[in-house]
Amino acid sequence: MDACCIETPLGIAKITGNSQGIYSVSVLDTSEEVSSTIPEALLNCVTQLKAYFNNELKSFDLKLNPEGTTFQKKVWKQLETIPYGKTISYLDLAKQLGDVKAIRAAASANGKNPLWIIVPCHRVIGSDGSLTGYAGGIHRKQWLLNHESEYKQQTLF
Repeated sequence: MDACCIETPLGIAKITGNSQGIYSVSVLDTSEEVSSTIPEALLNCVTQLKAYFNNELKSFDLKLNPEGTTFQKKVWKQLETIPYGKTISYLDLAKQLGDVKAIRAAASANGKNPLWIIVPCHRVIGSDGSLTGYAGGIHRKQWLLNHESEYKQQTLF
């Protein structure tokens, strides 16, 4: 398995994968050194992530190979259908999966998404519009939603 670390506006991201596809992309809360070389199998992923952060890319076109249960993979596949700049609720996600009672299971699978940003779990919010849990931290979820919004939120201070 190849790995590299790149700098993003939200911290260091670690990417793992091989010729079979990208296994994981995660943001780190530890100080990891940025990779001086990028393995060939991860180069396209690095290029697309940089383009995303530079507002040059709205959807990823990568070969993905995350590990998970059949249900988790079904949820992650559904997350990929959420358009850039849009959000859905956890209830909407469960409905799209065909079982409104699966809301907790869908939320759990969403939280275990190993492909940060590429599988856009940050686009799932509470039914009341709240930014409920996010593995990368609520501040990163807010940043990503603002980044993707056509109406950029300004800060006063």
